Amino acid sequence: MSTANVKKTALVLGGSKGLGFGVAEALADKGVDVALVGRDEATLRAAEAKLEGKPGVAMSFSCDLFEKKGVSELLGWVDRHMGHVDILLLNGGGPPPFPASKFEEEIWLQQFGAMFLNQVRIASHFLPGMRARKFGRIVAVSSTSVREPISGLTASNALRSALAGWAKTLSLEVAADGVTVNVVLPGRFATERTVYFDAMDAADRGVDPSVIAGESQAEIPIGRYGTHEEFGAVVAFLASDEARYVTGVAMPVDGGLSRSML
Repeated sequence: MSTANVKKTALVLGGSKGLGFGVAEALADKGVDVALVGRDEATLRAAEAKLEGKPGVAMSFSCDLFEKKGVSELLGWVDRHMGHVDILLLNGGGPPPFPASKFEEEIWLQQFGAMFLNQVRIASHFLPGMRARKFGRIVAVSSTSVREPISGLTASNALRSALAGWAKTLSLEVAADGVTVNVVLPGRFATERTVYFDAMDAADRGVDPSVIAGESQAEIPIGRYGTHEEFGAVVAFLASDEARYVTGVAMPVDGGLSRSML
């Protein structure tokens, strides 16, 4: 049964800025009611304001995915104010870079909780309702590092791969219930995190950040960083009724940067 004309709701983690906001904007443009989740209330309010006038209604909740208590409060708020979630974007900030040869247990445990355990906890909360309604879209934001590990981003490489493995396994279990589970692998986008890494590399080499940005973009076949609008459009498709036959995939959105076909 098609659900194309049924009003849908979405919970967008990390939805106040960057790629998460791109997804929230694309969904709101399609008439989906969107709840944005982020840590900074001022940034959330600004994001809500940007979505005013869209076909979909925007609301927000301040939550730190590093805290189990905060996640529990988020789930309670969604249950009270939204009732259910049709579309879930699993998304969170990346961990600090460090070499694989360096082991700090506290950092690993902290990042595992935020990047994996709490995201699985959130998805598991809404999954029964999705299965009962015979419609659900879970999209996890990962990285091209799942296919081609990025030097220095040890925790990101490992934990994003773990979440992708969980997503693939879950997709097999829930496909017959009308629930799709997919992973998107963003490459280099014009976000604050990209600016941060460009500036860090520039400081190490003693050059202007524009030099690093130019070199980085030259490696991308399309020749530039992606935009949050372009990323949002891909996720909005995966979240749509039309994408009901697409599940269990890890889709690069990287301007051709990844050299692997699989």
